[in-house]
Amino acid sequence: MQYKNALDVSLDEIVIDSKEGDISSIPRWLAQNLSESEIVTIHDKDDAAYVSRTLNLERIARAHAISGIIADFYIRVNDYISSLDEKDRERIIVSLNSFVVSRIEKIVKLAAASTLTPTIREKLSVEERELYDLIHESTTAFKKRVLRKFD
Repeated sequence: MQYKNALDVSLDEIVIDSKEGDISSIPRWLAQNLSESEIVTIHDKDDAAYVSRTLNLERIARAHAISGIIADFYIRVNDYISSLDEKDRERIIVSLNSFVVSRIEKIVKLAAASTLTPTIREKLSVEERELYDLIHESTTAFKKRVLRKFD
């Protein structure tokens, strides 16, 4: 992200002190808001390569191994998709659907077997962590209900 003007912003706990031309990293939601106000320019030139690389890593991962993604992966992907023309958007969405199905299958298997470990946690997006916890809670409750005679 590059600042277009001198900037002195303070939003609760976030303080940015910069001058025109400075480049820095700030939370994505803040960059989006500042970009919409034409205060900053967001430089996400590597989004296409990042998304492609992430989809391919998951595709070539072993059936029981989940590849790592960043916590805000789906937000980043949706921002990227919204910037594409219709033809490119459809192509990415097809690949993304396959990616999501693969990750759901792996998350279900992992969550049914154990609680979320730090190693697995760091490989999941925020949304996937919520799904993992939900599946783990549900499968644990199911096991207790159907195996209640054996406790």
